[in-house]
Amino acid sequence: MNKVIGFTILAASILLSATALAAENNLGPVLQANRQLIPYGAVSKDGYFKDIYLAGNVKVVTSFGNIKVQIVNSFPDLKVKLVENFPKKAGEWKFVENFPDFTVQFVESFPDIKIQFVENFPGVP
Repeated sequence: MNKVIGFTILAASILLSATALAAENNLGPVLQANRQLIPYGAVSKDGYFKDIYLAGNVKVVTSFGNIKVQIVNSFPDLKVKLVENFPKKAGEWKFVENFPDFTVQFVESFPDIKIQFVENFPGVP
């Protein structure tokens, strides 16, 4: 009798755990549409940080910048190349005073992203 009860409890627990696991992985059509992709690092593979495309005209500010940036020599989140004409791809920046696409504040600690200035191959490493 004890073996039958034990087997029944074991079978019920396996069935319930399998049902819970299936329900956990199936979010349904509504929730799957709202799912966010986990970024590659601080900067996504496409060159975005918090819905800001990291290419274009950039203004340097001393406070309240859109992005806090730390300049590093190794392991950057983004490699940045300074260009003279209109920047097109992620990592190509042109410093301006008027009409920026986004603003950056250079900091020494607690940055949002870390950048490295390069001459070739800008973008997400």
